[in-house]
Amino acid sequence: MTIAIPIILLIFFLLFGMPIALALGISGSIGLVLNEGWEAFFGIIQTAPYDSIESFVLSAIPMFILMAAIMTVSGLTKDLFFSAHKWLGDLPGGLGIATIFAGAGMGATSGSSTASAATMASAAFPEMKRYKYSTPFAMGVVSISGTLAVMIPPSIILIMYGILSEVGVASLLIAGIIPGILTVVGYLATILIWIKLKPDVAPKISEKPSLRARFDSIKYTWPVLLLIFIVIGAIYTGIVTPTEAGAVGAFIVLLIAIGMRRFSFDSCNEVLLQTLKSTTMILTIIIGAMIFGYFLTITGVTQNLVSYVENLNVSKYFIISIIVFVFLILGFFLDQMAILILMVPITFPIVMALGFNPIWFGIIITKAAEVGLVTPPVGMNVFVASGAAGVKTTESFKGVFWFVITDLIILIILMMVPGLATWLPNTMNN
Repeated sequence: MTIAIPIILLIFFLLFGMPIALALGISGSIGLVLNEGWEAFFGIIQTAPYDSIESFVLSAIPMFILMAAIMTVSGLTKDLFFSAHKWLGDLPGGLGIATIFAGAGMGATSGSSTASAATMASAAFPEMKRYKYSTPFAMGVVSISGTLAVMIPPSIILIMYGILSEVGVASLLIAGIIPGILTVVGYLATILIWIKLKPDVAPKISEKPSLRARFDSIKYTWPVLLLIFIVIGAIYTGIVTPTEAGAVGAFIVLLIAIGMRRFSFDSCNEVLLQTLKSTTMILTIIIGAMIFGYFLTITGVTQNLVSYVENLNVSKYFIISIIVFVFLILGFFLDQMAILILMVPITFPIVMALGFNPIWFGIIITKAAEVGLVTPPVGMNVFVASGAAGVKTTESFKGVFWFVITDLIILIILMMVPGLATWLPNTMNN
């Protein structure tokens, strides 16, 4: 019973909206006191906060958050959309296609899904409404485009998974490239099929920009595109660590913003404040998760669960399917970072005991996290995009339905073809 009480309390706290860091920390602390006494609790509480966040790898997170903040404040992310608009806008559903490409570009420079969704909502949605695109279609595209930041490197979710599982972060980030591209292709196919079935949701734009206007639009975006290839290429070749890549990327973006005269002292304050808030939130969650993790380790919950699963007379593929299903269900109600920190310490030992590839598992649960970002009732991306665009969330949830179906199909493909996630990381060792 003393083991069950903290777990029940955690669920209760989360359901009633307590911040995930406090929910993990308080329930874990109660579990430690009940099972090991006050002495063990004070011993852990004195060391856990520092031990859980002193990792060098963790410093990659504020670096990539900083890079995203500079991109957003300087308007470089909006430039990605407007450049894609010039080149693709006159295609069927062209503004939707441009939004997906711009979302992929922002994902490759930020790793922040909500920031990407908010930026696309403020840049792309007004343009789509100007050309009489339907609101559900426009908001569906905007909301789903933000999820690309979860998979395409640099992904904060993949970095966190690497830290929690002790799997190489560089390999995980590179592993996200092919699934990220597959996801982009899936979203584009969804847009084209949707327009084929209902042409009125995205009327064709008759005006066609001149070739000069198209090339002029590149002058603001080519430095960012070059930066993407430099950062990802440097991680792939091993020239720099992900942390160093984040620092270099943030510095280069800063130089670009200053060179374009889009950065000031006020911008600096805003960027640093955004980075501080996001980083503090993530690190606080990690501290709370570490306390709860000590409770699980001391009481042997994880080890007993692994032994139980190993002795089940069922296929390992059935077990992994149940685990992924649980991640999907939790995505309906909890924040993706919370799910990751809560579930990876429990499920990762089971997955390893069953003989699955740890990189592949990281990609699978990251894909499941993508789905959770746009599914009700939480659907963080939908709420952020709706707020930025001034649209009812019900309209946005209507628009993401077909994209969620696409995501689930891609998730099944990734589960059935592990090589899509593991091939690129394997080439890094050659």
